[in-house]
Amino acid sequence: MIDVEDLIALVRNYNPRCNADLIRRAYAYGLKMHEGQFRKSGEPYFTHPVAVAAILTEQRLDDATIVTALLHDTIEDTRSTYADVAAQFGEEVAELVDGVTKLTNLQLSSTESQQAENFRKLFMAMSRDLRVILVKLADRLHNMRTIRSMSPEKQAQKARETMEIFAPLAGRMGMQWMREELEDLAFKVLNPEARNSIMRRFLTLQRETGDVVHQISGDIRHELEKARIEADVFGRAKKPYSIWRKMQEKDLAFSRLSDIYGFRVICGSVADCYRILGVIHQRWRAVPGRFKDYISQPKNNGYRSIHTTVSGRDGKRVEVQIRTREMHEVAEAGVAAHWSYREGVRAVNPFAVDPAKWIASLTERLDEGDTDEFLEHVKLEMYSDQVFCFTPKGDVVQLPRGATPLDFAYAIHTRIGNSCVSAKIDGIRVPLWTRLKNGQSVEIITAEGQRPQASWIDIVTTGRAKAAIRRSLREEDRGRFVKLGQELARAAFEHVGKKATDKALRTAAKMLGLADENDLLARLGSAELPARRVVETLYPELAQAVAEEVDSGRPVAGLTADQEFRRAQCCQPVPGERIVGITYRGQGVVVHAIDCPALEEFEDQTSRWVDLHWHSGRHKPVFTVSLDLTISNDAGVLGRICTLIGEQKANISDLRFTDRKPDFYRLIVDVDLRDVEHLHMVMTALEAETDVAQISRHRDLTRRP
Repeated sequence: MIDVEDLIALVRNYNPRCNADLIRRAYAYGLKMHEGQFRKSGEPYFTHPVAVAAILTEQRLDDATIVTALLHDTIEDTRSTYADVAAQFGEEVAELVDGVTKLTNLQLSSTESQQAENFRKLFMAMSRDLRVILVKLADRLHNMRTIRSMSPEKQAQKARETMEIFAPLAGRMGMQWMREELEDLAFKVLNPEARNSIMRRFLTLQRETGDVVHQISGDIRHELEKARIEADVFGRAKKPYSIWRKMQEKDLAFSRLSDIYGFRVICGSVADCYRILGVIHQRWRAVPGRFKDYISQPKNNGYRSIHTTVSGRDGKRVEVQIRTREMHEVAEAGVAAHWSYREGVRAVNPFAVDPAKWIASLTERLDEGDTDEFLEHVKLEMYSDQVFCFTPKGDVVQLPRGATPLDFAYAIHTRIGNSCVSAKIDGIRVPLWTRLKNGQSVEIITAEGQRPQASWIDIVTTGRAKAAIRRSLREEDRGRFVKLGQELARAAFEHVGKKATDKALRTAAKMLGLADENDLLARLGSAELPARRVVETLYPELAQAVAEEVDSGRPVAGLTADQEFRRAQCCQPVPGERIVGITYRGQGVVVHAIDCPALEEFEDQTSRWVDLHWHSGRHKPVFTVSLDLTISNDAGVLGRICTLIGEQKANISDLRFTDRKPDFYRLIVDVDLRDVEHLHMVMTALEAETDVAQISRHRDLTRRP
């Protein structure tokens, strides 16, 4: 464990004016509070807070952050309280320690809905003081460095959480070194065989080719000396996880992977950066499409650098990053550079971003959608790299890598996105699903009356565009859902002998906390709210009385004791739908839906009509309905369709293909259902699946009695 004086010495290296007494008191307090506590490895627990503080000294952070690191587990794991910490170390430190405690208690790898809310809390804590997340990241880094003492299950859980949340967050904050180390430590736990394989291949490559990093670094230095440019050159092999990810993304074997080495050239001025770029491109051939100028177009976390990939020795691709020393400080510390000290004073770095503005840019418009959209947007914002494109007027639009012209349109304005019909890239008309590249000029073509299409959801990549498209589709579907909700409400109320009047629906909406009866009907129609719940809200005693299961042998009321019945196969009526019976000599009564076209031939035979209705209560799922589906001809699609139906507690009794094409299948699926509400739930779930192009209820008028 690092001694308190050694820790103070680390702080004094960059901040000679640090409050050594405050750090000593915090060290002594933390040591006392954690006395008798031990880590899984058997070490005294206080070794962990001290190690976290030491990690933060590498980022040259202020006294309050270092003290917070020493105390970050006291409120959670010891008898210490917020009031105790505030009394001894001040409100600022107490607020920071409390913030870290709350972050520790967030279960970020929990279920989707809970995870969305916890992400909200994470960003709220960050917006109050970003130093909270800096301490939390250092805490996670030390835990990952010492993870081997945990149980295998705990190791896997922590590693997944690190890979999915903390590593991308560190990268988004500009702390690339921490992101790479966190990813590699998690990779070592989650896929040790793959990591060891890459390490073995590296050793083999070094034996075959020698020290490539040293050789290429020497070549770059030689060229810079010839051009009389002063600069430092650093080279390294990329981390195993970075190589593994590239192998997976590009589906390449290690032997075919070229740019596994990276080099940094750090110089004194921006002018030198561009001179160095010219020297490198004159000496080695640049790889097309692998040039990024983050000096003229910085990332919003303050990152500035020039990236280029060239063919080096023996045709090996190498990535070269060129930046000034000030840019390098921000590249290493990211957003944390705002708090860094040099020679006892806050370092004034022109490239360090204001954390408040950075948080605002990261969380911009996140409150527009629901919790699922929030989570989706946050993850997209955290994990994305960026491309920079131009409007026809020359304005720059920043978008995540993989963005399309539709994302570009929505980034300008929601109205532009909603009315987009086509786009031009560098003057050439292109499909809306085209992936944008750095430096392209994009022109959006709009048309009055154009509305977003459901297929756009799969085209766009930004959370803002996805939220806007979903919102528009919801509004467009609202009228259809209200109409369908009216029919579902009518059937549900008739089950208990009541009518779905406007007053009844308004009352139910109020009791359920909804805006009005139209909101209630829309939710009924979109399957967000079951009709049974509306009835139970207004008439709990009646709903309970009819909840008994209906005899599946006699589900229809209105028949005489000796009359047999069967459902018409042309319309396949189900409980909840209005029905009528037609008598057949020697065949009993055939039950049709009231809107069945087959009834037209009986208009003049009123004596054969029988007034029927379904018994009230809970029906068994024995009513077969045929669904006509058109689905994508792709691997796994049919399996997902069957799974979706099963998730709605419906059974598939038959399935037959009616048409097969290279890009789609058409099929009829027979599903056993309870009632019209159950049917609607199944159809809504299938309609929401992106690989279902069309769905309808199959009506076969040739199948008459």
